[in-house]
Amino acid sequence: MTDRHHLLVHGATFATVGDRGDISGVRGGGSPDGLFVRDARHLSRWQLTVDGAVPEVLTPVTDSDAARCVLVPRGGRQEPPAHTLFRRQAVGDSSFVESLRVTSNRPEPTTVRLAITVDADFTDQFELRSDHRTYAKPGAVRSREVLDDGIEFTYRRGEWRSRTTITADPAPDAVEETGTGARRLVWALGLDPHGTTELLLRVIARPHGEKRALRVPRDPASQDQQLLAVEGEFMEGVAFPSSWPELAAACARGLADLAALQVPATGPDGEELRVPAGGAPWFLTLLARDALLTSLFALPYRPELAAATLPALAATQASGTGVSPVAQPGKIVHEVRNGELAHFGQVPFGRYYGSVDATPLFLILLGAYVERTGDQIPARRLEPHARAAVGWMLDHGGLTSRGYLVYRADEGGLANQNWKDSPGAICCADGTRPTGAVMAAGAQGYAYDALRRTAWLARTVWGDETYAALLEQVAADLRDRFQRDFWMREHSFPALALDGQGRQIDALASDAGHLLWSGLLDKEYGEVVGRRLLEPDFFSGWGVRTLAAGQAAYHPLSYHRGSVWPHDNALITLGLARYGLHDEARTVARSLIDAATVAGHRLPEVLAGYGRDTHPEPVPYPHACVRESRSAAVPLALLAAVGGG
Repeated sequence: MTDRHHLLVHGATFATVGDRGDISGVRGGGSPDGLFVRDARHLSRWQLTVDGAVPEVLTPVTDSDAARCVLVPRGGRQEPPAHTLFRRQAVGDSSFVESLRVTSNRPEPTTVRLAITVDADFTDQFELRSDHRTYAKPGAVRSREVLDDGIEFTYRRGEWRSRTTITADPAPDAVEETGTGARRLVWALGLDPHGTTELLLRVIARPHGEKRALRVPRDPASQDQQLLAVEGEFMEGVAFPSSWPELAAACARGLADLAALQVPATGPDGEELRVPAGGAPWFLTLLARDALLTSLFALPYRPELAAATLPALAATQASGTGVSPVAQPGKIVHEVRNGELAHFGQVPFGRYYGSVDATPLFLILLGAYVERTGDQIPARRLEPHARAAVGWMLDHGGLTSRGYLVYRADEGGLANQNWKDSPGAICCADGTRPTGAVMAAGAQGYAYDALRRTAWLARTVWGDETYAALLEQVAADLRDRFQRDFWMREHSFPALALDGQGRQIDALASDAGHLLWSGLLDKEYGEVVGRRLLEPDFFSGWGVRTLAAGQAAYHPLSYHRGSVWPHDNALITLGLARYGLHDEARTVARSLIDAATVAGHRLPEVLAGYGRDTHPEPVPYPHACVRESRSAAVPLALLAAVGGG
């Protein structure tokens, strides 16, 4: 039986452990194995043996916030286990802590030999992805230093420095070499008759550039209590719907996940912020689109997420084209990475601007925040950034020259730069991919909403009537032009995109629901689109598929060509409600909450597109982020869209 991976998350730190609490360091699979901080693996092995053998699992680690398991030495029915091991683990800020309690099951004194094989390979997360790419690391050196109470691993490459320090109480009796880079910490623990002893291990990770005085939690229990307190604060004041307990439970689960999925960022004046991460395990970093949509979904309940996300993105807004061809003035960053490969420019994602929609979403959130809270301070402070963002949409973005927001495949970066950013996501119904420039439908809706909201800010906050009138006119022209160029009369549905020659990319896709959310379609068109999204080829029973079934391009296990994305469906639900299609909105909302209920009230990043009529439980997508900020915020968006009924 293959060991499953279980995820522990705290801010920018996460660990994946197996059923017995081990880390094997094996590459491949759907989840990276180890302890990670800032895209680097600070523990690549953490394997327990008892009297020289791997113990058996009585109770495996479960998928919950606290990692606990029960183990026994291997034996048979005629030889009951001499002792039982109770293992508990937790992650903190740049740390990992484990308590290992050993209880004797014998009436006489006994000794148990415990060993934990440990290693830190400092591998960058990009090296662990399924594309199996390799990266040169000239001059890289790993070293190990035995401490009085443990061991320290160090990694150096040029100016890059990282460390992992492992300490134990009681200190190990010996630190043994293994013939590899790993080391084995060994204890011979004496046990009284039916007695108990405890071993406490602490790991602290110091990634490159870390200057803070880091504190390791005292033990897993204290760290779990701290996380519960943070989660409680995050839920405080939110009125959960009593008439729909499953939605209430999903909201509570989502808020708890959002409390854990906060990563550090910096504002325009160097102020320290905490913003929603993309998701664990692969995207525990600032992804602008994800942070913006998460903040929008949570805005009625947790406006502080928006209050942090806006200045964090303003601080990383592009001011020139020197960084890369896609870093045009005024553009909002797509992704920020802090790992070794990004630092040395071996991947382009240190500050990567390959997104056509983060910039309008930034403007949408700024306007929505002021409208919702009445707090005008961010809009006044970020006025130059907002005007620069509008300038990018009009100039480099293509609204003035092409009439639409336009992107082109970025060599070495992303082929598609809208939310469906996998290589084949933008396609015709037969699967044919466009070449050259692409004008994605959803991004035009975001641009329309961004222009209108910024016009409102210009009039009510900045006192600039001329600028407001200009933006309103640009928005009105965009709306007229879109309905002329994108509407496919034979399908009574908008095209997924236009290619560089203005030809319709005719796949029937869920992006049409984003046009309802942004209000780009006339009411008559919007109602037709909304009802079409609930027909069986689109609606799986667990949500609206990214691509309608029956098209040659459809595949239920494709990332963007037939799967079901909760955040996509949240935007659709909000859009249906906006156009007065309240029954349809409730249908989509209930399907998502049913899917969450099956999975402990948590929605993953994405589900397979198989229908509920043939699959009574939702089928997981094999490489989905289990903990994702957008999906965590989806129940809040559904609550805003349909209330508690």
